[in-house]
Amino acid sequence: MQSFSQVKVNAGLGIEGDRYALGVGAYSDTKPPKIRHISLIAMAGIEIANDWLKAGDEPIFDGAETRRNILLEGITANELNALVGKQFQLGEILLLGTELCAPCERPAQLLNRPSFMNAFEGRGGIRAEVLNSGNLQVGNKLLLPTENP
Repeated sequence: MQSFSQVKVNAGLGIEGDRYALGVGAYSDTKPPKIRHISLIAMAGIEIANDWLKAGDEPIFDGAETRRNILLEGITANELNALVGKQFQLGEILLLGTELCAPCERPAQLLNRPSFMNAFEGRGGIRAEVLNSGNLQVGNKLLLPTENP
C-alpha cells in the first residue's frame, strides 16, 4: 500500500494505477462482478476499532493497514455506511456508494492478528462507483447527499 497526496480518478475504473482499476486485484474476477472502483473508510471507525483492540491488550491498526483507498475524517462509520445506494461527492469526484466492505482479511493474515476482523466488523468502510473523472487530493471535502448542489 502506498500513500499519495493526489491521485487521478477515472470514471468507470477508479484510481489510476490501482490494482482494481487495472483489473488485477485479488477479487477482480468475482462472479457476478462487483464494482471496486474505490474504497473509503472513516477514521472514526478505525479509532473505535482500535479502542476495542486496546481494551483486549492487542495491537492497534493504522489507516493504511485497513487496505482502503481513502481515509475520511469528520464522518462516523455509521454515516459512511449510510451512503450505500446514494450519490455523494468527494472533492470534484461524484461517487455512488455500492456496498459495505467487510473487514479485509489480508491485514489479519499478514500481521497474524485475527482480532482485526472482529474489531472492524461494521467499520470496514464502503465501496463506491466513480461517476466522473478528475483528481482527488488530501483535504478534499466530503459532500453528503443533502449537501449536494
